[in-house]
Amino acid sequence: MNRCGRRYCARVVENRWSDAGAREAVERLGEAWGEDLALRVYTSRLIGADPGLVLHGGGNTSVKVRLPDAVTGEPVEVLCVKGSGWDLATIEPPGLPAVELEPLRRLRGVPKLSDEEMVNQVRRRLLDVSAPTPSVEALLHAFLPHRFVDHTHADTVLVLTNQPNGEALIREALGDSVAILPWIMPGHPLAEAVADAYEAHPDCEGVVLLHHGIFTFGDTAKDSYDRMIALCDRAERFAAERLGGARPTFLTGPAAAPDPAAAAARAAAVLPALRGALAIPRAGAEPSRFVAALRQDPELLAFAGHAAARELAATTPPITPDHVIRTKGSYLTLSAAEASDPDAIRQAVQRFGASYQAYFDDCAPRMPGRVTRLDLRPRVAVVEGVGLIGFGGDTKAACIAADLAEQTIRAKALGAALGTYRALEPFELFEMEYWSLEQAKLGRSVSAPLAGRIALLTGAGGAIGHGIARELLAAGCHVFLTDVDHERLERVAGILAGDFGTARLSGLPMDVTDSASVAAGFAACVRAFGGLDVLVPNAGVAHVSELAAMDDAAWSRVVAVNLDGTMRVIREAARIFAVQQSGGHVVVQASKNVFAPGASFGAYSASKAGALQLARIAALELAPLGVHVNAINADAVFGDGRVDSGLWSEVGPERMRARGLDAEGLRAYYRDRSLLKVEVTAEAVGRAVVFFASGQTPTTGAVLPVDGGVPGAFPR
Repeated sequence: MNRCGRRYCARVVENRWSDAGAREAVERLGEAWGEDLALRVYTSRLIGADPGLVLHGGGNTSVKVRLPDAVTGEPVEVLCVKGSGWDLATIEPPGLPAVELEPLRRLRGVPKLSDEEMVNQVRRRLLDVSAPTPSVEALLHAFLPHRFVDHTHADTVLVLTNQPNGEALIREALGDSVAILPWIMPGHPLAEAVADAYEAHPDCEGVVLLHHGIFTFGDTAKDSYDRMIALCDRAERFAAERLGGARPTFLTGPAAAPDPAAAAARAAAVLPALRGALAIPRAGAEPSRFVAALRQDPELLAFAGHAAARELAATTPPITPDHVIRTKGSYLTLSAAEASDPDAIRQAVQRFGASYQAYFDDCAPRMPGRVTRLDLRPRVAVVEGVGLIGFGGDTKAACIAADLAEQTIRAKALGAALGTYRALEPFELFEMEYWSLEQAKLGRSVSAPLAGRIALLTGAGGAIGHGIARELLAAGCHVFLTDVDHERLERVAGILAGDFGTARLSGLPMDVTDSASVAAGFAACVRAFGGLDVLVPNAGVAHVSELAAMDDAAWSRVVAVNLDGTMRVIREAARIFAVQQSGGHVVVQASKNVFAPGASFGAYSASKAGALQLARIAALELAPLGVHVNAINADAVFGDGRVDSGLWSEVGPERMRARGLDAEGLRAYYRDRSLLKVEVTAEAVGRAVVFFASGQTPTTGAVLPVDGGVPGAFPR
């Protein structure tokens, strides 16, 4: 399951405009939104489709049009500019909120305008107050006279400007077709500077901002887009000519990169230790955890194996300060020797934190007003023999960090090959990282109960597995699905992906009766998300037979899955928990039959009782690691119509015959025998798992019945 987004690959910049595509955009959007806005959406998407120009919401575009006032119907000149939260790759007209243009233009020349007041002034002029907040560079778009304006963070433009002689290189590459500005923080001063630069050079086709990116403009969408592509392509060709066609050595050696299988195995060993080192303990609550996004293509493995390249990643800023909010300024780097030692990993993370604290202490006093320090954890790691790893509170954030870091690594390698990579000074980077508009966002979001957690679920292809996975995902968890039945696994995964997307969902067929299969499944979970926090042993099978007639093979099969399989997955999880050193949860799906067994159900009842006993033993043994081990005793979960119960498909016919009932009668029988007269749903079992997994109480060794109240099954 592919959970991450696009990634940058070196290439010649391609002009993707087509007359047919433009006509299609006008046909689709023109009647409702007008031709200009339709073409603005079309060329914005062309820009967004090229990761060498923008990534993950980067860049912005605008168009100036006349729209009727909602009340009077009088035409009003407006600026439609990219709004917060929209990505150019997928933008639609609502992602370009309309702002009255003339009031924005009147802000030109205002002596002082704070960022907060600038945002206030722009939001006040929205035609629709419920629209997203326009780009922080809205004034820049407004101050330029052109109808269409495009802004990108084109890789090679940034590579050339991140050199000691960056301005001279850009001038040599692009000639007098661009105006060039030094680094200026986004906001009102930058808008004034760009407008001044254009007015001083009215024949220019664009404006390059050192360490930031490039603006182009035109009277048509095609003109502005064509200029962007042409200028960026010239920069690419200039850099390629300087290199003579050679790949940067940081991406090709010096030593041969490890083969993919070896790199994958090392990642499975290193990631839990690294992720555990990044966990932040919290008094009275679960630790704050990250998930990981792993990248292991040959160039990244080569870069990670080059000591000088790792130093480049550790000590130099991003290619554009826009990335610092997602990746921090520098990356954690580990040699193969450090990566093989969990203690060395923790020491490296502590050194990174100390360095970040020193950076904060040095820069914070120079900021106007008080700033709140961000956490000390890195967002990117470059690990010899493993590759590149992005970290974040969820897979989206981790993948964004990894995507931007991939782009940055290749750009830094190119910059080093061209001369000397040199980006912003620390305080200039700090200003962006601790920008007041970003600081204002701190503390606004409320995390889901299982945000940042990773769960592995066995028996995910059945009704209970589906319900548990659904509730874990709803609680913000990242879920790795396993089942021995490939078809059932894929069906459940497809249903869940349709409801929750694929970002927090992954999985692999796994046979809990095979130790090698179990080890491979857990390793795949670690590579997918970075580690493990919650194990739910749920795989189970049943066999109906009196003991006098019990078949040896049938007995062994039930015990192998229900008891031996539970042991194998707890054993594998315990190894990961021991490396992570950040606690965790095991929630064993036992059964009502543990305390209230049924005749002809001996193999199932005995094996589930053994699984519960294993849970109790695990509670004793794993407590020193901070791991909670609890069990759920559920009764008669039949499924919801979308996913049936494999167990009841197997034993239900015999139970119906024994009681003289049809399928509906059997469901009613189990419902009505409970004290509460309720049917037990898979989602109810899932919510019980979430209760334990979220650590709401300091509980271990407990059994929670989810059976509607069966007196004979009361825990005792």
